[in-house]
Amino acid sequence: MTQSNGEILLSAFGLTDVGSVRTNNEDAFLIADLERDEQSDRPWHDAAVSKRGILLAVSDGMGGAAAGEIASAMTVGSLRQWLGEDHQGVGTQVLIKEAVEEANRSVLDAAQDGEKQGMGATLTAVLVRGTMAHIAEVGDSRAYLIRAGRIRQVTRDQSYVQLLVEQGVVTREQAERSPHRNVILQAMGQRGDIVVALGRLELRSEDTFVLCSDGLSGKLSETEMRDIVNSSTDFPEAATRMVAIANERGGEDNITVVIARVSGAGVPAAESADGITRTLQNLQEVDLLERSSPPPPPNPAPTPASDRSIEQATMPAAVSPVEPDSKARTGLPAWIWMAITLLILLAVLAAVMIWFGFASML
Repeated sequence: MTQSNGEILLSAFGLTDVGSVRTNNEDAFLIADLERDEQSDRPWHDAAVSKRGILLAVSDGMGGAAAGEIASAMTVGSLRQWLGEDHQGVGTQVLIKEAVEEANRSVLDAAQDGEKQGMGATLTAVLVRGTMAHIAEVGDSRAYLIRAGRIRQVTRDQSYVQLLVEQGVVTREQAERSPHRNVILQAMGQRGDIVVALGRLELRSEDTFVLCSDGLSGKLSETEMRDIVNSSTDFPEAATRMVAIANERGGEDNITVVIARVSGAGVPAAESADGITRTLQNLQEVDLLERSSPPPPPNPAPTPASDRSIEQATMPAAVSPVEPDSKARTGLPAWIWMAITLLILLAVLAAVMIWFGFASML
């Protein structure tokens, strides 16, 4: 395609895989041209970014049986429909916030019906419009940005272990190995007062996004993702290599990745001062401590058993080990219980040391 002056181009590819353990895939992804009413799961080569923009999204469903698949499909489908409609005079950030809230209502309403009770999904979305990327996040699926040889996570996990890291209870390395690393504090379809994390990024030429579910981010480091993208001949090869590595390392969860790169004469080249931090603005963040308090359940009926759920739990239940391939939502802040446990252990250790000290003096 010949580039005209001011044209902004986007190349993207998405891939999803059931993994090595599960029998059904509850992940969903979307690459959609909102102007031309097109969506694709194939490579896009130099597609011009339309006025309404191109939407990239990854959703990780949960809820048992086929409910997780329904929740993730509803999430990306509702988001795509809302953003594709004509909303005159509405700013992009307000629009994407309203779109996520509408998708949440759709999943929440559907989750009251029979076998779908308790279903939910994460959502990570990037809307490329002009020279800006608008980022929305609910849950713990992730978006990374590769620029000038560097990679950075541009979303913040809304998870139990992220709360522990920010409270200083555990290190990030410990969080990555925690048995609670899949416990999330917020998901689509779980409560009506959802808080959407919003960000805005000033794009630079060759900026590359990697969106993924935790089936990938839990198996590959961000450095590995960057190196695979940079060393591959194209995005299909990069995505295939990432999925293969995730499967080789266990593949306990579904694995989904979307890779997208912006280019064209309409996107400014990155300069030395154009660090990711300088061009990224957080417009609305989620209070993880507040989100750790569960809302009243919309329906008191019991949730059917599943291999993937969000628990409406109090604190003691929330800190119990969960299945490695499951998601749950905590109740009250778990870091308090962990801190109390640590203090008790230190007190016991001190008592033992004092005892032995007295014994040696006798």
